[in-house]
Amino acid sequence: MSRIVIQGRWLTTALVQDIARLAGAARIVQRDTGAGLVSGTWWCEDMPAPPNAAVRTRMYAVAGAVYVDVNFIDHPKALSDFRLAVFDMDSTLITIECIDEIADMLGLKPQVAAITEAAMRGEIAYPESLRQRVALLKGLDVSALERVYTGRLRLSPGAETLLAAFKAAGLNILLVSGGFTFFTDKLKARLGLDFTHANVLGIEAGKLNGTVTGHIVDADEKARMLVETCQRIGCTPEQTIAFGDGANDLKMMAVAGLSVAYRAKPVVRAQAMTALNHNGLDAALQFFD
Repeated sequence: MSRIVIQGRWLTTALVQDIARLAGAARIVQRDTGAGLVSGTWWCEDMPAPPNAAVRTRMYAVAGAVYVDVNFIDHPKALSDFRLAVFDMDSTLITIECIDEIADMLGLKPQVAAITEAAMRGEIAYPESLRQRVALLKGLDVSALERVYTGRLRLSPGAETLLAAFKAAGLNILLVSGGFTFFTDKLKARLGLDFTHANVLGIEAGKLNGTVTGHIVDADEKARMLVETCQRIGCTPEQTIAFGDGANDLKMMAVAGLSVAYRAKPVVRAQAMTALNHNGLDAALQFFD
């Protein structure tokens, strides 16, 4: 059986009933009444199958107008059925794009951010976009990286709650990023993550040299790391939950057992199994039995 999960701060009984009626759900259950970042979570159950595309489009329009997320879970599983959670870093686990904030130290944030956005929409191949952006940073003192970490990097809403629940359920955590090891290493220590993988910035005489050292972490590399980590801990990709926001996350999300697009680009929302556009990361906990 399928289930609809409806989440938002301004949910009303009437809205939930309208969505349930459109979807053909036979039973409505109020799962959460306001804990944490999710002010209301309702499950609409006893559905023979997920709604078709036309019905989904209508429901998304109704819900999105009042900042409500609607997701369809086919044959819901328990969190304990999963073994690994994989996160993108920039604009997913954290609220910023680190490279954009580094560029701001040189007054180049608009130029770099424009390339970042194009890459996340899938308009520029990620490796080429990263090389273009990093080249613009040449000559910047490495101390700027620490200033970005301490002064600008913030965890996404609900991140710590979600991670704590995943750890309590026995999941391993992999942070795999098209960003940089300077930030993933710090987050690994701070959050107690199990595995991290990211790009290495070239440095000479205490300054960025405008290059990336070694292989670039692109969409293929992210998917490869998911599979490799599964092999390492003895699970299958179907036992993995993957979170991302950009086009370079799509391949790893495609091989995961559950994919979550978090405040993502349209191309990612369209292909992910679930999407959180308005709620925090911890709202994903309501997807499980």
